[in-house]
Amino acid sequence: MATEKQQTVIKKYANRRLYHTGTSTYVTLEDLATMVRQGEDFLVYDAKSGEDITRSVLTQIIFEQENKEGQNLLPVTFLRQLIRFYGDSLQSLVPSYLEFSMNNLSQEQQKLREQMSQAFGPSAFQAMEEQVKKNMSFFTDAMRMFAPFAPHPGGASPSEGDEKPAEANDLETLKKQMADMQSKLDTLSRK
Repeated sequence: MATEKQQTVIKKYANRRLYHTGTSTYVTLEDLATMVRQGEDFLVYDAKSGEDITRSVLTQIIFEQENKEGQNLLPVTFLRQLIRFYGDSLQSLVPSYLEFSMNNLSQEQQKLREQMSQAFGPSAFQAMEEQVKKNMSFFTDAMRMFAPFAPHPGGASPSEGDEKPAEANDLETLKKQMADMQSKLDTLSRK
């Protein structure tokens, strides 16, 4: 019978230092990011109050990663949409939806990697672009299902003509990101 692995405990001290209780060493946010990438679960507690501050530390890691050049995972439009949900009646649905979406992406991740390795080049990025479109479509449809009468920016109700420029803009943004990724991969493959 498999036993569940205990979560590592990290203590954060007033001097902002993070202490890994399992290895009895101080760690950095980068060390914690590596632990996350390796699938190691941890909890972070304030050493003085005992408060669980894991969420704020994970958010801080994301902030640090987003500030590294070339490491942006969160598009500005996504961040704005996310901020709009704070205080909204649908706020309680967002965490479970995002968790579901990330689990789905993780499950599809291996398939995407295989497709990219088999068809390294334009077709690999086409598969990724299609997956991004599916995810965005799924997210949009889900949000419309939960808020069919929600007001739209500017107070106007959407019509077919209103949605097309936004979709075209999003598509152009995705195409530009894909072209940037292709350029970076081309540069790496020449090295």
